[in-house]
This record gives sequence, structure tokens and C-alpha cells, in this order.
Amino acid sequence: MFKLVTLEDTIRIPPEHFGEPIKKVGYEQLKLKYEGMIDEELGYVIAVVDIDVNPIGKIIPGDGATYHKVKFTLLTFYPQIHEVVEGEVVEIADFGAFVRIGPIDALLHVSQLLDDFITYDERQGVLMGKETKKKLMTGDQVRVRVTAVSLSRGAVSGKVGVTARQPFLGKIEWIKEEIERIKGIIAEKEEEEEKKAQ
Repeated sequence: MFKLVTLEDTIRIPPEHFGEPIKKVGYEQLKLKYEGMIDEELGYVIAVVDIDVNPIGKIIPGDGATYHKVKFTLLTFYPQIHEVVEGEVVEIADFGAFVRIGPIDALLHVSQLLDDFITYDERQGVLMGKETKKKLMTGDQVRVRVTAVSLSRGAVSGKVGVTARQPFLGKIEWIKEEIERIKGIIAEKEEEEEKKAQ
């Protein structure tokens, strides 16, 4: 889930940037510190979107820079367990598919794809159900539920696991087919009940 988070911090403005607009320099300092960071509480920090720098700073003896308090807003992405998300399949491997959700790639393991035996065709880059003949390939749009999230402070990347083995999850075309099938069953039952009522 995407969130806007407001934080406060202190930034260091080096002497070579004195005379430049303080908001611009502050933004660059915050961007270097926060963007691309993964945090256990914040999740994936995507961007610094708003900044308010106190123009009155402090000088610490032995350092020619000034230190300013700053209040700022970050755009973050933190996948929540049980959250249903849609994404695009960006890579297929023999063990599963990687699905792009927000700024990250989550793993859809083969055991979580279909209630069917799955085979991997390396030449075509396709995962296919043996009985259902359903195929999943790069570029397909899928709806999945987040089942596992592992983020650690300072990590280069976190790990997110997803499943498609629940009703109305999986490749979007499969979901549409299932909805049409259910509509057909409901229509048949309504016809039967109308015939019984007559």
C-alpha cells in the first residue's frame, strides 16, 4: 500500500551550497538520504514529495556547515499481509513468477499459482497447468494476495511472497472466465426456479 509519511529530521548544508535556495539544497540532501531506502517501519521509500526547511540553522564547532531542522513528506510503499494487489508478470522461472507490485517484484511460487500440476517451458518462458492448460507468461496482468513480507533496515531489497490460489485471484483473464462461469450457473438456477414456480 502506498502511503504519505510526514517526518522531521536535521539536515547538513555544506558551505559550498551557501547562497543557493535553502529548500532546493535541503531537498537534495533528503533525497540522497531517504530515496531508495528500505525501512522496517516505512517500507520502500520512493520519493521525497514535500519539504519545509527552517531557515535558521546551527553551526557546530569544527564544521563549517549549517544544520537545519526540516519537516518533510515521503511517498512510501509497504505491502501489507493479506492485501490484494494487481501487477504485471516481469519474469518467469522454473520455480515461479516475479510480479511487479508498486516499486518491487514479489515472488509468486509455482505452488501458489494454480490448484494443478505446473510445468515450465523454458523455450517459451511459460508456466502451464497440466490439467487446466492455463498459461502464465511475462507481460500477463495478475491479481494476487500478499502472504509474506520481509523487510530489514538497510537491506538492498526486501522479500515479498504472494499467492493466486484463492477465489478470484490469478491471471485477470482467468478471473473474468470464472465470473462468467458463475453468472451462467446463477442464470441456470434462476431459470429452473422460474419453471418450478409456474
